[in-house]
Amino acid sequence: MTAALRGLLLAAGLALTGYGLYGLLDDPYITDPVDVLVWGFGGLVLHDGLWVPLLCLLGAFLVRRGPVLRGWLVVAAAVTAVGLPAVLRAGDDGGNPSVLPLPYLRNWLLVLAATAGLALLVALVGRWRHRGPAVGRRPRAVGRRDRAVRRQAPRGDRS
Repeated sequence: MTAALRGLLLAAGLALTGYGLYGLLDDPYITDPVDVLVWGFGGLVLHDGLWVPLLCLLGAFLVRRGPVLRGWLVVAAAVTAVGLPAVLRAGDDGGNPSVLPLPYLRNWLLVLAATAGLALLVALVGRWRHRGPAVGRRPRAVGRRDRAVRRQAPRGDRS
C-alpha cells in the first residue's frame, strides 16, 4: 500500500472520528457525554485488554484442534459479547414488562448450541471429504510403501 493511500485512509478515519465526536457532544438527548466516553473507553479496555488476549491464548492452545473449533470459539465469543448484557439484565424490567420480554438465557444457549452443531457438521464434512469414501478401498499391508515409478532419462542425455 502506498504512503499516499495510507495518508488518505488515516485522514478519512480521523474525519469520521471527529464527526462522531461532534455528533456526540451536540446531541440534545445526551445529557452527560462524559458518561458515554467512559463507557466507550471501558469497552475498548475490556475488548483489547481482556477479550482479544483471552481468545488469542485460547486459539494458541487449540491450534492443533483445527480451524473449525477456533472459528466456533470466535463466533461464540461474539454472540456472548452481544447477548450477555441482555442475559444479565433478564428480569430487571424496571416496571415495564416490554423492556426485556424474552427468555434471553435460553435463547443465548440455543444460539450457542446451534452454532456448535453447525461447526460440528462442518468438521465432520471436512473430515469425510479429506478421507474420501471408504467403499472400494483395499486395505494396505503394514510396512509396505507405494513405490514411485522412476523414469529413466533418454539414452543420449546420460552422462
